[in-house]
Amino acid sequence: MLKRCKIAIVVPKYGLVGGGEKFVRELTERIASDHRYDVHVFANKWESQSDHITFHKVPVISFPKFLTTISFAWFANRKMAKMNFDIIHTHDRIFHADIFTMHGVPHRFWVKKVRRKSMSLFDYGTIRVEESLINHGKCRMFLPVSGIAKDKFTQEFDVDPGKVQVVHPGVDIDRFDKLDRKICRGEIRKRFEIDETDMVVLFVSMNFELKGLDNLMAAMTTTKSKHPSGNLKLLVVGKGNEKKYGNLAQKLGIKDNVIFSGIWKDNIEQIYMASDIFAMPSEFDTFGMVVLEAMSASLPVIISDNVGAMDLVKDGINGFVVEKENVDSISSRIEFMLNEKNRENMAKEAHKTATNNTWNIMADKVLKIYDEMVGS
Repeated sequence: MLKRCKIAIVVPKYGLVGGGEKFVRELTERIASDHRYDVHVFANKWESQSDHITFHKVPVISFPKFLTTISFAWFANRKMAKMNFDIIHTHDRIFHADIFTMHGVPHRFWVKKVRRKSMSLFDYGTIRVEESLINHGKCRMFLPVSGIAKDKFTQEFDVDPGKVQVVHPGVDIDRFDKLDRKICRGEIRKRFEIDETDMVVLFVSMNFELKGLDNLMAAMTTTKSKHPSGNLKLLVVGKGNEKKYGNLAQKLGIKDNVIFSGIWKDNIEQIYMASDIFAMPSEFDTFGMVVLEAMSASLPVIISDNVGAMDLVKDGINGFVVEKENVDSISSRIEFMLNEKNRENMAKEAHKTATNNTWNIMADKVLKIYDEMVGS
């Protein structure tokens, strides 16, 4: 009997809410289902357990806060050092590993360029662990989730390009393909009093400001002024300051065109299927898994050039990539898709893109890296 390859997967929270957490769960479950691998997850918290995975509790010292990243890294590496793993694959910052999947950008860049805040002790501690992993941890492979993540890391760190390979998140396209679009459109549109002839622009986010809702609403205003008789609705799904953006909609004269649905934890696929296009002119997104979900529902997408999922967007074919603050550019793309024929052509291409980026395809790429690493 062949010896199974012993794999350690490291992540602070396994299977909980979040794009990165979903990525880790989807990948890990698929690896664990392969009998060639003995999979161990090292986490501080996890939502569910699998018969194919062994879980290990990693303590975290969260007070004082600056010890959070440092303590998780220290305890995780200490536990794994006693177990003789063939591959340590981390999805977060620890002191050393064989593979590092980069779900974000360098922490220094995130603080200074995205958050635009001064450095705290927590930030300095996080950067110290990150530098240890990348510069001194003898990591053999870096897997950024997008071209943006890759560019920022290679700019920040002196990494051998041969050790860097972009591996995008995947999507479970069956979640959408099994649904009846006509039924979804009927039920959802009836619920929100949206007419069948309305073109629905979908926006999904848990952070309205960061994901560019203000610029999208401004673009909707511009489009409406050019097509006053056009049936156009903006469906806002997720968590944010609804009062603030409701007031903005009224100020812009599009109050009757904007619908806030709140958070949808279950059956959000129906929301996608009931919409016509997806838009997210985000200020910054390392990837943006909602973009791939929208494509799975055959929705053409409009995203900013600061969204990592732009790697998958063929401009004018399955969607558009725009500058996040260029309201006129966003508006012109919405206007283009008011034409039903244009939408239909792009919808087919969007769905085709999703079929080429499933979780199974992504997992196969990672398993190939494992095989090459163990065989080397």
